[in-house]
Amino acid sequence: MLYIVATPIGNLGDFSHRGIQVLREVDAIACEDTRRTRILLAHYQIPIPKYFISYREQTEIKKGKGIIELLAAGKTVALCSDSGYPGISDPGYRLICDAIEKVINIQVIPGASAVPVALLLSGLPSSSYTFKGFPPRKVGPIQRFFELEKDMPHTLIVYESPMRLAKTLTIAEEVLGDRKAAVCIELTKMFESVSRGFLTDLVAEFTGHTIKGEVTIVIAGNNPKFVRS
Repeated sequence: MLYIVATPIGNLGDFSHRGIQVLREVDAIACEDTRRTRILLAHYQIPIPKYFISYREQTEIKKGKGIIELLAAGKTVALCSDSGYPGISDPGYRLICDAIEKVINIQVIPGASAVPVALLLSGLPSSSYTFKGFPPRKVGPIQRFFELEKDMPHTLIVYESPMRLAKTLTIAEEVLGDRKAAVCIELTKMFESVSRGFLTDLVAEFTGHTIKGEVTIVIAGNNPKFVRS
């Protein structure tokens, strides 16, 4: 059995009882960063298993083969990332596909995710939304990235590096127009903050300022109600 385990996005108290139980009982844990996962295990007094595997983006193919071998041998493996769900803007997709191809049973252990948290905090429509992970870094690709969403009515959610926040907000405003949006930083953590307003307001707020922590951006869809004329 391969368990896909969602871990806390900040506050360790958000880990589920089922997630704790799975990590205590599996033969192996494959994780994005063993140092981060050690903190989680120590917090819940979960012993480190015999197989404690670093499964990062750079080693997905190589380490994935070893994990599939463990699963084929009848071992139980838990896959977790630094925060949230493995495979969603984090390593895991390749392993899940390989496990399905090998007819290995998979269970997802639900938990925290920055996407619904940011969506609800934004105050923007939650009935229909699109999550697109991290935008491209270069100007041309990120402009095309937002162009695809220009006429869409649904709320848009993306992750972004704090170092690129102001640049991404600027390009979003240039392509999408001046829409209502929210910038959510360090969700569920001690210094959680949410800034709401139109994109031009947010560009002014974050340009020239040093931001630390995880960032989730929520932008209104193409609706006159949420666009500044």
